[in-house]
Amino acid sequence: MAMSELHLHLEGTVDRKTLMMLDPCVARERVDEIWSFTDFAGFLECFKFIAQRLRGPADYALITRRMIEALALHGVTYAEVTLGAGVVLWRGFNFGTVWRAIREAQREAQAEWPVEVQWNLDAIRQFGPDHVMDVARIAAKCVGDGAISFGIGGDELRGPASGFRDAYLYAKDAGLRLTAHAGETDGPESIRAALDIGAERIGHGIRAVDDPELMRRLRDERIPLEICITSNVRTGAVTSLAAHPVRKLFDAGVPITLNTDDPGVFETDLRREFTLARNVFGFSENELAEIAAAADTFRFAAG
Repeated sequence: MAMSELHLHLEGTVDRKTLMMLDPCVARERVDEIWSFTDFAGFLECFKFIAQRLRGPADYALITRRMIEALALHGVTYAEVTLGAGVVLWRGFNFGTVWRAIREAQREAQAEWPVEVQWNLDAIRQFGPDHVMDVARIAAKCVGDGAISFGIGGDELRGPASGFRDAYLYAKDAGLRLTAHAGETDGPESIRAALDIGAERIGHGIRAVDDPELMRRLRDERIPLEICITSNVRTGAVTSLAAHPVRKLFDAGVPITLNTDDPGVFETDLRREFTLARNVFGFSENELAEIAAAADTFRFAAG
């Protein structure tokens, strides 16, 4: 079955093997230690560990090629991939040079692995409004050259969405679609704040389950949640696999898609996420087909 994915981070596709390709000097024991996190802070440290080993455009090209090959092997034919543009700036790289390397690697990889990839350029919310606006301006320059949307990631507890209204208006005026991580480690109010600044889709959004009124709004306004089951367990956003609210959200009529988030970090793939939904949460084949179709319905690029 051909599948689409809407919540996937380029840097998070780096697995242990690729990490050691990027930095042959790092000890496997250190890599295993970094990958053994059990909470969101530990996950952010792992993500930072990966980002620090991306030394420039050639490394971004390498992980782009490996990502597209992996997507094809797991049956994904369309993906909206988040590039941490804010991370590129944090690393001190010239964004244009990195972007050109990624786009060239994408074209080369697609010649062998025909996966359609559109890009979401992402800012680090805890770095504040000026940083987020800088990324919005960068994203605006990439409209028509692979960038389809703009969003915020990082630590939602330290970067409330309400502070980024101007950046979201700027991105929207530039022709970008809007998404935001919210309701992953913070509560329903974080989701409301993301919606209030214009987010059209919500990354994660699992804490909507705590607010029946918000779930009704998501249902009635057809605002999808980009659900990432394994991610939420590994980061401690939910206390256990059985405690994940994916079934409750779906049964409440909230539109959902299934995604991997950071498949290299969480050691998963999209087929595995669908298998978890079936085997752990009792989704029927018809319900899984409905969820798969939702990814095509709510994709930002025309089908």
